[in-house]
Amino acid sequence: MTTDIGTAPAETLSGAGESDRVEAKPAPPARHALLHGPLLPTMLRLALPTIVVLVIQTAVGVAETYYVSALGTDALVGAALVLPVSMLMTMVAAGGIGGGVAAAVSRAMGAGRVRDANALVFHALVLAIAFGLVFTLALRLGGPALYRTLGGTGGALDAALSYSGWLFAGAIPVWIINLMSAVLRGIGNVRVPALVTLVGAAVMIPLSPFLIFGIGPIHGFGVAGAGMAVSGYYTVAALGLLAYMVRGRSGLVLRRVPLEGRLFRDILGVGVVSALSALQLNLITLLVTGAVGRFGTEALAGFGMGSRLDYLLIPLLFGLGTAVLTLVGTAMGAGDGPRARRAAWIGALMGAGVTEAIGLGVALWPSAWVDLFSHDPAVLAHGAHYLRTVGPIYGAVGLTFILGFASQGGGRPLWAFLAGTVRLIVAAGVGWLAVGLGASLGTLFALVAAASIASAALCITAALTGAIWRPGRE
Repeated sequence: MTTDIGTAPAETLSGAGESDRVEAKPAPPARHALLHGPLLPTMLRLALPTIVVLVIQTAVGVAETYYVSALGTDALVGAALVLPVSMLMTMVAAGGIGGGVAAAVSRAMGAGRVRDANALVFHALVLAIAFGLVFTLALRLGGPALYRTLGGTGGALDAALSYSGWLFAGAIPVWIINLMSAVLRGIGNVRVPALVTLVGAAVMIPLSPFLIFGIGPIHGFGVAGAGMAVSGYYTVAALGLLAYMVRGRSGLVLRRVPLEGRLFRDILGVGVVSALSALQLNLITLLVTGAVGRFGTEALAGFGMGSRLDYLLIPLLFGLGTAVLTLVGTAMGAGDGPRARRAAWIGALMGAGVTEAIGLGVALWPSAWVDLFSHDPAVLAHGAHYLRTVGPIYGAVGLTFILGFASQGGGRPLWAFLAGTVRLIVAAGVGWLAVGLGASLGTLFALVAAASIASAALCITAALTGAIWRPGRE
């Protein structure tokens, strides 16, 4: 039997009119690989396509920023005002509610509850439409006030509203792509989400400048064209992905089923807490940035350069983390706790090892990174100070991140949230208090490092005591 984790015959998984459990049948290839395949190779096959997807998405975002910058300062500032809201939606959809979807699907498949797994696809679609509609309406009605609060005025505010209006008109398709991709990750199918992203990049990179600037006699739409390109791509891609799911080629079939509260609870019980954890991450960065800003522009610029590297670790950790989530969720659903724990620790140690190597590298040679962005000696000194202080504990950040995904697969995301709360209190709360009492910038950076160590310690304790696991439903 093949162990290709990207495919599974639809006829063995549809479960129409049959028992929820599939133990009487041969295990589908994807499920067999997730439950019995060698952990490290299986984990890498799951993680690498997702990492590639996120790197490509980052590159597309950089390209679009470059295009918009050609329209002038107002357009660039307007797009910058919208970016945090757009990133927030993506993080909540992909890592928050999407994490809940992937965890619910993987546990159902691990337990052989094929009918539930199929029903979860439709429930995920309902949630995608609901959350997408909330974002569309919220930004349509509250966008002007929000962007003014963020500092938008005059032409920059007009540009933000124009870009935001078109971008969030496609919020529902964005949510559909993220939650359907989460369904696929939950059964080990990472090829299709990767393919959708590759096609999207091939379309978006030429489509954006066409809609922004026009070509020949065809006039462009300015910054609104950038929003049109994003919404247009996601709409077409969402329709294609839904058609794929309806045909059942993924191994699960999208079809209308009666809505059940227990299935929504399976998703939201993990997804809501995970979404709050994503919000915590953004809040920590925002508050620490505010505290650093009290030391002057050069300090803020240096911190910004250093912390930008923190964000570049996310694609790597998210790709590996989603692989761990799938393996842990499937094993827990099947009642194989030892395999779930092995998967979690292998992933956590891998994430810690890679991020620690990066952190030690930039701590020893900070100029290799900060020199890319500035040549101002004061800015470079602050950036190097941050990296020398925080870089050596990057491994703790990587370990915490991966164990957080393992806790999603284990159905106990509260521990990751509590770890994030500890980090928020120490880095932002104690950090602001210390700065207010006259502490130095070095003390603030040390508190940021200590916060990461404390959150890692809590996650490790929870994992060692079994607090992040719960038995799969039989």
